[in-house]
Amino acid sequence: MKKFLFSIILFFCASVLIAQDDKSDAVKLVEKAISVKDITVDSAKFWKFGGVISLNGQQVSLTNWAAGGNSSISLAGLVSVFAKYKKGKINWETNLDLGYGVINQGDAKKWWKNDDKIQFSIIFGRELKKKWYLAMLADFRTQFTNGYNYPNDSIYISKFMAPAYGLAAIGFNYKPDDNFSFLISPITGKFTYVIDDTLAKYGAFGVQKEIRDPSDGHITQHYLTHREEFGAYMRMKYQTKVMENITFQTMLELFSNYLHNPGNIDVNWSTLTTFKVNNFVSATLSTQLIYDDDIKVLRTSGDQKGTVGPDVQLKQVLGVGFTYKF
Repeated sequence: MKKFLFSIILFFCASVLIAQDDKSDAVKLVEKAISVKDITVDSAKFWKFGGVISLNGQQVSLTNWAAGGNSSISLAGLVSVFAKYKKGKINWETNLDLGYGVINQGDAKKWWKNDDKIQFSIIFGRELKKKWYLAMLADFRTQFTNGYNYPNDSIYISKFMAPAYGLAAIGFNYKPDDNFSFLISPITGKFTYVIDDTLAKYGAFGVQKEIRDPSDGHITQHYLTHREEFGAYMRMKYQTKVMENITFQTMLELFSNYLHNPGNIDVNWSTLTTFKVNNFVSATLSTQLIYDDDIKVLRTSGDQKGTVGPDVQLKQVLGVGFTYKF
């Protein structure tokens, strides 16, 4: 701004010189004062933007198929974008990941959800020494729509903001380049929200449930729609170009609650692999593994099949279709 105002003043002075017929000197003065090089602060050079936008589909049609099976149509969308800022000792990174998918199987007239994700994170760092930063992280996650235990779609088991997860951490981030970072935080707050009375009453996703006295039905413990945890957090991110047309990125997160069963480590591990065919057609494979001792699920395999309790959650989404990478 100061350079711009200074240029205006010089332009005014040059105009006076022009009026006095000293045109050659005036023109030189104006050209020097208002040159783009002198008055433009190229802040864009400190920013880097990129990401992947993908829309995938799959269709299976079976007629008199002896091996059995169901016809199906599935659609899935994926958005993963980032904005990075680096100037001097300051480093700032923002990430937004969105995913949603639906499937229609057999003769069913309803579309069932098979992917649903909203994740937004910000990390701010100030360099302490080469490649090491004092870092502050904020992260928020939830989903778009209701989830059900299909094929039973009469009672929902999750919805927007139920659950929602927030995380705030202060620690140290090792970042040797744009492709790798390792953050460790001994001071971390983890927050779980279940903004739905029906789910919260049953203690879904680890919040305090409602308890009633079996003899007369009066409430002995009120339910809560939120849960706070304090502990240590670790996050590792890595991305690379495996081959000319194959890119891979992964993120592993671990959290230990100091105040309750610190040995039960919460795990969240996600990957995204992109296989590029050309500029607009590619395949994407995303996976996510979650283990949280406070989240009770209906076990579907192993010796405890049919029981409810903590277990490994695994999701895999493979799609082929339109992809734009920038």
